[in-house]
Amino acid sequence: MSYGAGVALQAAVYQRLRADAALADLVGDAIFDAMPVSAPSGIYVSLGPEEVREAGDATARGTRHDFVISVMAGSDSGAGFGAVKAAAAAVSDALEAGGLELSRGRLAGLWFLRASARRMKSGAARQVDLTFRARVDLN
Repeated sequence: MSYGAGVALQAAVYQRLRADAALADLVGDAIFDAMPVSAPSGIYVSLGPEEVREAGDATARGTRHDFVISVMAGSDSGAGFGAVKAAAAAVSDALEAGGLELSRGRLAGLWFLRASARRMKSGAARQVDLTFRARVDLN
């Protein structure tokens, strides 16, 4: 197994989200690979945790990446679940559009696994965590 495709997958996902017009209409450029020191106002997107497992088979070496993308709105934004869920749907649509090119390895598939929506802190902040699974061939 190699973790080598992890960086390539993260970069491709980040670039896809940054380039998506529908998502930009909802969050502007508030899409982060590394969160700023203080949380931004409004709705924003953050790449989150990732778990990688060996997924090679008889035809190719490969890895399975389960990764989380969070869509958040701070308590100061005044955004309800509807706005946060709309941005989460745009994230999902952008990633499921296909054609994600990696600088290392080949993306064999990308699937939505689950979402979790919840209130944070005092109940005014909102967050939706989207979990995706990617299969990367390494040959």
